[in-house]
Amino acid sequence: MRIAFYAPLKSPSHGTPSGDRRVAALLMQALAQGGHRVELASTFRSFDGQGDPARQAGLRAQGEALGRQMAQAWRDGPAAAQPELWVTYHVYYKAPDWLGPVASAALGIPYVIAEPSHAPKRAHGPWAIGHAGTEAAIRGADLLLPPARYDIECLEALAPRERIVWLPPFLDSGLHVAARAQRATHRAALAAQHGLDPARPWLCTVAMMREGDKLASYRALAQALALLRETDWHLLVAGDGPARAAVEAAFADQPAGRVRFLGALSAVQLAAVYAASNLYVWPAVNEAYGMAPLEAQAAGLPVVSCATRGVPDVVCHGRTGILVPSGDAPAFAAAVRSLLEDPDLRARYGTAAAGFAAGERTVEAASTLLEGALARLGGARPHAA
Repeated sequence: MRIAFYAPLKSPSHGTPSGDRRVAALLMQALAQGGHRVELASTFRSFDGQGDPARQAGLRAQGEALGRQMAQAWRDGPAAAQPELWVTYHVYYKAPDWLGPVASAALGIPYVIAEPSHAPKRAHGPWAIGHAGTEAAIRGADLLLPPARYDIECLEALAPRERIVWLPPFLDSGLHVAARAQRATHRAALAAQHGLDPARPWLCTVAMMREGDKLASYRALAQALALLRETDWHLLVAGDGPARAAVEAAFADQPAGRVRFLGALSAVQLAAVYAASNLYVWPAVNEAYGMAPLEAQAAGLPVVSCATRGVPDVVCHGRTGILVPSGDAPAFAAAVRSLLEDPDLRARYGTAAAGFAAGERTVEAASTLLEGALARLGGARPHAA
């Protein structure tokens, strides 16, 4: 099948690395693995981060016009080049899909949204236009593929349950599996490079450093780890961004040399950090789910995080890690302590984490699930023009 793929928040070809860009590329990979010809339809970005109604209205006009132009160009071209399906990744009130509904309706092809997000509280306010566009797209979609089960209830208010299929987060774990096999080598190299004590347990975390939820997560982590000052550990922090000074300030009370800031790393370097560490820690304040915890598990790390939003869909509490209530610093610290002080439990969780990522959360598993979901479409056509 010929598939037109589009990501309104951040194209998989965008120049700035991010989890969103990575997931978009993984979704294209999973579709291609099913034997489909997947082509990026557009790099048009509909994102409005400021809540500017005039900007949203302008983006809507541009996007809808572009969708019509694309459909006309396909109709005027050879039939063999026309898409048979439109898939949009990650639609929400700040980044609605103005292209897909228009183009798919004009072409008479099914319209699919992967990672749709519906936030009723945004119906009124500075993002009302983006919210309305997102709601219309979700109502009109032939198939919705949420990655987090907690999203399904909100989606059921807009679409029949039979049009909603849970597509859990997944990854291509090759780098992480390979790094895990070289754990001793990576640990020795990082110890030498950053002056780390290889006899201590190493915690690690991976996240961009920006204002908002990421900074809140870093501060929550610092608050929890402040309760473990008397416990022996190193923390390796991979990430960078405009809030780096604030992140470093959050950990300033820790003893000298305990926290190491590694900066922005490549995928290969990150895999080495995961593999060399003993435990992944991240409070995940207001995160949809998070790819880093899944990557850490693929490298054999247990995870301590919070049971919020979609995190339970990437970390299996009591099997691959420990999830605590969001905002509970003492509980987070206790979970970290329990795994630091029990190497056998940590090892069991780590082994289970690697198996979970390698078995249930692979591109192959996602491709199989996608094929089953797409088979439901049959002769479906968009429900909204």
